[in-house]
Amino acid sequence: MLDIKQFLDDIKASPYEIIEVKAPHTGVVEFAALRVGDKVTGVTGSFKEKPGTLLAHLTREKNRKPICAPERGEVMEIRKELEGKFVEAGDTLMTLRHYLSKKEVIELILKKALHLFTAPERAKYYFIPEIDQKLKVSGKRSVKVREGMELFIVSRMKRETPLAYSGPEGLIYSVYFHRGDNVDAGQALIGVCPEDQLTLIQDMVTKIQSDWEEPD
Repeated sequence: MLDIKQFLDDIKASPYEIIEVKAPHTGVVEFAALRVGDKVTGVTGSFKEKPGTLLAHLTREKNRKPICAPERGEVMEIRKELEGKFVEAGDTLMTLRHYLSKKEVIELILKKALHLFTAPERAKYYFIPEIDQKLKVSGKRSVKVREGMELFIVSRMKRETPLAYSGPEGLIYSVYFHRGDNVDAGQALIGVCPEDQLTLIQDMVTKIQSDWEEPD
């Protein structure tokens, strides 16, 4: 069983994620008027329609495209030596420090505390109809899974095959995919919580929601 208190203490000691902003394709870099220490915002809006803070432009074949911050955070490094230079796809342009939100901390701990059942291959995944209906009507924690239980339909190359659950018995606590989306191999589909640990997990989530302080 995960030592949740220790894991949370570890996160508090280093409550951020380092994000390397890389060139999405080749081109000539032109940095925005930012300095180390400046705050940036990420994508916002109900439909993620508002881009984050402009970080740079990348020009290729007279096509000038913006590069925006993917998350809220602080500028740690700007590779000013690349200003006006041609860069390759994947070259690091800037480094941001993103302070973890309350929601992100909860997700990090849940992914450590729950049993994650992952996608065996890149495909589209669907719950079988009776499970899908129960989830919609009664919610995630209404579905109990056990080893060998048929749970998903895998759709790939116009072929659909069933997929059984493997892992410890428990309740579906988290769902990590959306119906109809392509899911990469190894990506978590669901997080399962043994019934005897449900109260502990819920108490942990409540504690983080009340105690975790997010930076301005």
